[in-house]
Amino acid sequence: MMDYSKLSLIEIRDLISSQKVKSEEIIRFFIEKCEKKREFNAIIEIFYDSIEKAKEIDKKIASGEKVGILAGVPIAIKDNILYKGHRCSCASKFLESFVAPYSSTVVKKLLKEDAIILGRTNMDEFAMGGSCENSCYGVCHNAVKFDCVAGGSSGGSAVAVAAGLVPCAIGTDTGGSIRQPASFNGVVGIKPTYGRVSRFGIVAFASSLDQASPIAKTIEDCELVLKVIAGRDEHDGTTIDGCNEKTTKTRFTLGVCKQVKADLASTKYSDKFLQTLQALSKDFDIVEIDIPHIENSLSCYYILAPAEVASNLARFDGVKYTKRADKSIDLEGVYVQSRTEGFGKEVKRRIMLGNFVLSSGYFDAYYNKAKKVQRLIKQEFKKAFESCDCIILPTTLGEAFKIGEKLDDPLSMYKEDLFTVPANIAGIPAISLPYAKGEKGLPLGIQFMADALKEDVLFEVSKRFEKLHKEER
Repeated sequence: MMDYSKLSLIEIRDLISSQKVKSEEIIRFFIEKCEKKREFNAIIEIFYDSIEKAKEIDKKIASGEKVGILAGVPIAIKDNILYKGHRCSCASKFLESFVAPYSSTVVKKLLKEDAIILGRTNMDEFAMGGSCENSCYGVCHNAVKFDCVAGGSSGGSAVAVAAGLVPCAIGTDTGGSIRQPASFNGVVGIKPTYGRVSRFGIVAFASSLDQASPIAKTIEDCELVLKVIAGRDEHDGTTIDGCNEKTTKTRFTLGVCKQVKADLASTKYSDKFLQTLQALSKDFDIVEIDIPHIENSLSCYYILAPAEVASNLARFDGVKYTKRADKSIDLEGVYVQSRTEGFGKEVKRRIMLGNFVLSSGYFDAYYNKAKKVQRLIKQEFKKAFESCDCIILPTTLGEAFKIGEKLDDPLSMYKEDLFTVPANIAGIPAISLPYAKGEKGLPLGIQFMADALKEDVLFEVSKRFEKLHKEER
């Protein structure tokens, strides 16, 4: 049997649509792969009903019926994305028995194009974390080096793609939760413009920052899947139109933020980034840009996101649809004991931080000030894009770190989001691509950010970078 795990999503799609291989064979192959590679702990549940769905797709193709552009292709979804009739736990004890009563808009759009949902992927509990260690299912392991972290919070999605368990997986990105694990595992991950993809049916607790999007082996795969799931949705008032047509521009300008260069100078991989910039100068115009408040993005994020988390998680009280503590004897005890048992350490930390910044006497000093800084950052990015088409910067400070290395050092863990958070604060699209190896032989990612609604520019610049980078190597 052919090793389908080495193929891209588009290659698999073309094999199925041309009837060179049946979808059922593809699905059975990837299910077997998932079963054999359980040690990564990336796919936490395989949806075996996907085999019957594959048979239905094969019948439609054989009979000449019109099928969708993702017909028969397996895709995994993060464990915070609802799929009717299937469990969705957000990797939390609180929701371990919750079965989705309806499907998210993202899943509906995938199914409309005849994609097959193969399973759900591991994640940091309630999408809070940067390592995929904060899961009730246990730690997810890096696809390249087993004793290193997968990255988070969409670590399971990135590892599933990198380890060949599935050609594409959907993650969510609140502050880098797609791009950082994509970088750590050597795959492609994109965060679209805020509002580009509906959040309906996605359990997102920092909802003004979060977006769902694909992780895949290639830029073209990400581009195709994003086009499928993007667009307006009557259930989500923040949504905007689908992706733009391809840009007709022939030469692009890349902006290098001087503040980012200064931060990067203190890391061991500054030279690799500067060498890449030098190589890119042949095909791109390189300019230096100034975004004075970009350095405040991380502080801003860790005020705004926990504030929304604290507010949104208040309804998890053990009374309605969440798990209830067994030993409680009164109503207050139900609340306290259920939340104590249901939430993990990192979730509790962010709830406490969020309640603090929203509390009387501190609301103006922290939350309101963070909102003002966010507006400044958005304005500065808008101004920066007047002189460049994309901003180029590293995805992470370095390679994936060892499992357990930063669990007791939350500030160090939060700092891992330094280069990814600005895109979420500004609401702009960003993509991470593999471009180098670190000193431990692990992947390093490079990141491009474009102005809001300019995913077409982002994809074109990424493809040109990839082509030039391959030629250089």
